[in-house]
Amino acid sequence: MGKTTGFMEFSRKNCSREDALSRINHWNEFDTPLTEEVRKEQGARCMDCGVPFCQSGIMLNGMATGCPLHNLIPEWNNFVYLGKWKLGLERLLKTSNFPEFTSRVCPALCENACTCGLHGDAVTVKANEKYLIEKGFSEGIIKANPPQIRTGKKVAVIGSGPSGLACSDFLNKLGHSVTVYEREDRVGGLMMYGIPNMKLEKTVIERRVNLLKEEGITFKTCVNVGIDITFNELDKDYDAIVVTIGASKPRDLNVPGRELNGIHFAVKYLTNNTKRVVGSVFNKGADIIATDKDVIVIGGGDTGTDCVGTALRQGCKSVNQFEIMGEPLKSRGENNPWPEYAKILKVDYGQEEYIAKFGHDPRRYLTSVKEFYGDENGDVKSLKTVDVEWVKGENGRMSLKEIEGSEKIWNADLVLIAMGFTGVEDYIAKDLEVELNSRGSINATDVDYKTSKDNVFVAGDARRGPSLVVWGIAEGRNAALSVDKYLME
Repeated sequence: MGKTTGFMEFSRKNCSREDALSRINHWNEFDTPLTEEVRKEQGARCMDCGVPFCQSGIMLNGMATGCPLHNLIPEWNNFVYLGKWKLGLERLLKTSNFPEFTSRVCPALCENACTCGLHGDAVTVKANEKYLIEKGFSEGIIKANPPQIRTGKKVAVIGSGPSGLACSDFLNKLGHSVTVYEREDRVGGLMMYGIPNMKLEKTVIERRVNLLKEEGITFKTCVNVGIDITFNELDKDYDAIVVTIGASKPRDLNVPGRELNGIHFAVKYLTNNTKRVVGSVFNKGADIIATDKDVIVIGGGDTGTDCVGTALRQGCKSVNQFEIMGEPLKSRGENNPWPEYAKILKVDYGQEEYIAKFGHDPRRYLTSVKEFYGDENGDVKSLKTVDVEWVKGENGRMSLKEIEGSEKIWNADLVLIAMGFTGVEDYIAKDLEVELNSRGSINATDVDYKTSKDNVFVAGDARRGPSLVVWGIAEGRNAALSVDKYLME
């Protein structure tokens, strides 16, 4: 702990953001870094706790708290304060393969568990992490470092999202020859096309992928395993296979009128837009545009927020975002104590931008969609909702109850379903012939990450279900160690 009174002397200071009404006119990132002196002060706020929950990565009350990668947060915060950023970067890279990703898109589980946040504002852990890794790139410290010795073992990794990249990176460092198969034309999985450019600029991903290529990893894009090439073909050429295909099977909304034109899954909409932004036409399909349209986003969470931000940049007429759950509290409730993940109301960038332009929050809580209505051309034009409430039954379980007489009709030219995902896509699991669990994920434990086939492993969302980038990286690292053990024994 470099400055014992730092958390008392300095208040939390976030990076400044471009004005909301200005930034909706472009697709670039919009945070401005602090000066190095102010960043040092932010590092000084770290208390070097006796029990640093920020790096714990544990489950409390069914929710993760603290960093799943177990980043050595107090150590590199101290180095940030001391101005010894190279040492801080060294500590950061011991546990994290891609800090440039997590420092942009992670919801900061670490900050939710920060002791400073118990009676005040948490340390700016996420921004300190971004400072270290970007400093490393700008100063030329981050360079390709290929392994000096190869084991002769060959591994195929199916999918190039965070878990696939982390697993490949680790296996390559251990001396194995890794080939990554990606069905899209660019590497990165949902980070590339599912997360909008203003949240994670694609040059950041390409910068890292180029390093991985220099270090010896082979990437084969536009190859859809299960269609373009079968598992049996891969099995002949590789000693082990790691499945990191994500959980990209979207949860649907089966109500009357669902077949109408203009109703899309959110990720399809976001992917379509990002491909347009970066100039890709591979599997892009017809443009899905919100310009001058009344847009309905069904579902909250990060994906729903990204849809709001994207629709605004496309020049929508309006956005209403429906959430079936109730509005969260503005501060922790008694049943949600620190260091649990804080279930509190957040105004994310998309809502912030919408409020700036239209003067009100687009979110509507405790709202359920009942039916879609279309015109003579089969295009969606409106939908019906009903207000709901959550009621505790005799068995103690909460169930949904519709409120009589609360039906309402909403204009809707474009509907985006952002209700989450239900597991891996069927055709890949069928081709691999591996067991699935009741959640639609590939069955394997977090002990050895082995599937029902001896030489096939699984990591990330494909195993644990829909989750975060940071969990994907953590799973990829752990699975790589299991693969290495299997190969070398």
